[in-house]
Amino acid sequence: RRNALEDRCTADSLYEEENNEECAKEVWSYLRAVMYNRRNKMNPLWNDIVVAGFKQNEDGSTSDEPFLGIVDKIGTAYEDDILATGFGGYIALPLMREKYHPDMEEGEARALLEDCLRILFYRDCRALNRVQIAKVERGGQVLVSEPYELDTHWDFEGFVTNKGEMGTDGGW
Repeated sequence: RRNALEDRCTADSLYEEENNEECAKEVWSYLRAVMYNRRNKMNPLWNDIVVAGFKQNEDGSTSDEPFLGIVDKIGTAYEDDILATGFGGYIALPLMREKYHPDMEEGEARALLEDCLRILFYRDCRALNRVQIAKVERGGQVLVSEPYELDTHWDFEGFVTNKGEMGTDGGW
């Protein structure tokens, strides 16, 4: 079904008096089941999905405790404080795990993200150094930066010297 998640999120609460929203963990759990089911039918959805939001209290209200989970194309799911998908899972995730601490200021977090994106740009021949960073606050405010270009430096000696040291251009 095309809008299965949207239907699931609104069907139960459509005619109820209370506005009972599903929390991020419920959406994450539902997506895990969908991805695992599609994998078992040999028709996976080729997506890695990051779900972020807030956990739910026992009384159904939204708590202040953040939730961050990931579901991959075969239904593997886990929660963590730091997540990345694709190429970032191989290169940026170890860097973020090394430098992350729970009491980071916004400027520190932005600098860490920019460092990770810069390193990913250096290592992916089809990437651009033009990025946007978004921030979601507890009150539901979403702030998305204007696109901007990361500062990059290509004057590293290893980039400009011959690699073969035999007077060639370094190619095979």
